[in-house]
Amino acid sequence: MNFAPRRTILDLGSSFYDPVAATDFPQTILRFRNDRAAESIGLDGLSDAEWVAHFGRFAPLEGSLETPLALRYHGHQFRVYNPDLGDGRGFLFAQLADDRGRLMDLGTKGSGTTPWSRAGDGRLTLKGAMREVLATEMLEALGVDTSRTLSVVETGEELDRGDEPSPTRSAVLVRLSHSHVRYGSFQRLAALSDSAGLARLTTYVLANYFGTVDAPDPYAALIGHAVTNAARQAAAMMAAGFVHGVLNTDNINITGESFDYGPYRFAQTWDPDFTAAYFDHRGLYSFGRQPEALQWNVFQLAGALRVMAPLESLKPALETYGERYTTALTAALLKRLGVVPRDPASDRALAETLVTTLEATRAGLDKFWFDWRGGKRRAPGYDGPEFDAFVKGVGDYAPAAPRDHPYWSDAAACGLPIGEIEAIWERIAAADDWSAFIAKVAAIRRMGVAMAG
Repeated sequence: MNFAPRRTILDLGSSFYDPVAATDFPQTILRFRNDRAAESIGLDGLSDAEWVAHFGRFAPLEGSLETPLALRYHGHQFRVYNPDLGDGRGFLFAQLADDRGRLMDLGTKGSGTTPWSRAGDGRLTLKGAMREVLATEMLEALGVDTSRTLSVVETGEELDRGDEPSPTRSAVLVRLSHSHVRYGSFQRLAALSDSAGLARLTTYVLANYFGTVDAPDPYAALIGHAVTNAARQAAAMMAAGFVHGVLNTDNINITGESFDYGPYRFAQTWDPDFTAAYFDHRGLYSFGRQPEALQWNVFQLAGALRVMAPLESLKPALETYGERYTTALTAALLKRLGVVPRDPASDRALAETLVTTLEATRAGLDKFWFDWRGGKRRAPGYDGPEFDAFVKGVGDYAPAAPRDHPYWSDAAACGLPIGEIEAIWERIAAADDWSAFIAKVAAIRRMGVAMAG
């Protein structure tokens, strides 16, 4: 793959972003480079020195953006509208095409203050960067459409944070994403009554991300894509046992790609009430409410587009969310189980039985998926009456692929419980020992290969 720079974002005009500069950090110590992701965009040939120059010092990539851009947007945060948002500790550094011909963004986290930083310092903790690497690697391995962490560079500053031991180490992270245009980008334009901006952004998104140039009703087309993507994203997160933690409209990508991982967790059981963020006192973004949260967010996008289109033209797509989610969840669960779909009615019945069984038994999710890969039991412990309906239903299904990768002979599944993340960080914090982190990334990728096969 040859590097193919783009700067398509400039088509939106200067009212959509603010030119900014990265902080001149005291140090730039390369801690993680994702050559697998870099290969998909033609940047895997960079030397470490060149890598740090671009992703620690932010020297422009030739042919792409000459100056980083902090994007402007609004959003609902825990369902309270906030007009004072925007890229406050990150920016769009570059655009390029990937090996599938898609327009991709390289965005930062922790690159310094911008006009939208408010009272924040624009920085990212090294622990937060390490956690995001693990989240994106795990989600990618589990087949969730996610941003990919391209780079982490430690920056040599000491940061004060009220919710963790301080001072703590700092870093700047670069993520590779299929668009950073958010629902909140549309909400901002609607709040400003910027009809021309809404039309321009809608055209930009449809043309560059969905290949739709001449849609008869562009706003209905956009909502149709958003509903499909939100339903798919919700289903994928549920099948992965993933709790994002902060599903605000400024954290929802128009392409349906999950990104921006702060207080996430991987649920250890199918517990609908399990939350990831300690500050989510109402459980608004709990594990079981994530499909509802993403549907609510699509409604807010539709509300923004009502500046340009009547609700009657948007309602048909909005009303399909429930059915699309159920269909997507069925497909995601059968894929996680590793069985060949049979017919829609049987598949949906198995998926419903599976969810009911997991919720009722509180079976450990990592172990369950590992033990039942291919629909065939590989360990004891599933003989009680609470498992009877699932065991009977899955018996009619064939494995999607042979369970012949060495991973399936391991003593235990590869998971990502919060305790393990904390233990990995403790070794880094106490002795700058990255061995457990490196080993975990390798183990996750090995699992991903096994699951893909």
